[in-house]
Amino acid sequence: MTVTDTSNDNGLWIRRFHPRPDAAVRLVCLPHAGGSASFFFPLSKTLAPTADVICVQYPGRQDRREEPLIDDLQELADRVFGALLPWSDRPLAFFGHSMGAVLAFEVARRFEREKDIVAAALFASGRRAPSLRREESVHRGSDEELIQEMRALSGTDAQVLGDEELLRMVLPAVRADYRAVERYAYRAGERLRCPVIAMTGDADPRVSVDEAAVWAEHTSGGFELKVYPGGHFFLVQQQQEIVREITAGLSGV
Repeated sequence: MTVTDTSNDNGLWIRRFHPRPDAAVRLVCLPHAGGSASFFFPLSKTLAPTADVICVQYPGRQDRREEPLIDDLQELADRVFGALLPWSDRPLAFFGHSMGAVLAFEVARRFEREKDIVAAALFASGRRAPSLRREESVHRGSDEELIQEMRALSGTDAQVLGDEELLRMVLPAVRADYRAVERYAYRAGERLRCPVIAMTGDADPRVSVDEAAVWAEHTSGGFELKVYPGGHFFLVQQQQEIVREITAGLSGV
C-alpha cells in the first residue's frame, strides 16, 4: 500500500477541541457521511478528563469546503492514516459513526498492517459490519432524494435543513460521502487484534441488531454489542451512556 504523506497538513485533517496532552490514550473520532469534526465537539468536551480527543475533518466541508472531495473510502482511509501517524506516539482508540465506523475499521487495519500498532479499542457506532454488503444507491438520487434521506436519519442540523442556500452548499460533500460508503468493498484479510465495541440504536432504519452483531467476526481481541434506544443518531440522545461506555472501554489503557 502506498501511504499518502499528510503529516505536513494534518492541521487540516485534525481538530483538537479540548487538548489533553497528558492523557494516557488518544480517541480518534470519525464522522458520518456529510458530517464534520464539529459534530463531536460535545463528546470531546465530556471525554476530556479521560482521553485526548482528536476529530477528523474530511475535505470538502466547513473550512475545507474548497478542497477536492474524496469519494473512495479506501483512499480516504489512506489519507486519514497518513494524517494520524504524527499522533500515534501514545495508544490510539477509534470511535466512528455510520460511514465513520467503516473508515475507523480500515484505518485501524492500516495501523496494524503497516506499523504493528494495535488500537486500544474500536467503537463502531451506527453501522453494520464491514463484510455485510448491501446494494444502496442514495448517492445516485436527485438532490431532493438526498435531502429526504438526510431528514429521515435526523442527523443534520435543523438550521442547515431549513436554509436552502446552506443546504445546497453541503450537498456535494454529502453525495460524495454516500458514494464512498455505498461503493465500499470489504477486502478479506486478517481480523483486527483490538477489542471492538459495536453500538446501535434499536430503531435504526439502516442497521439491524443482527447486522451490528457481525462486527464480532472482524476481531480476535474481544467483542461487545451495545443496543440503545433510538434511531440512526441514537448517540445524540444517549450521549451520557456513550461516554460511560467509552470511558469503561478505555479504563485499562
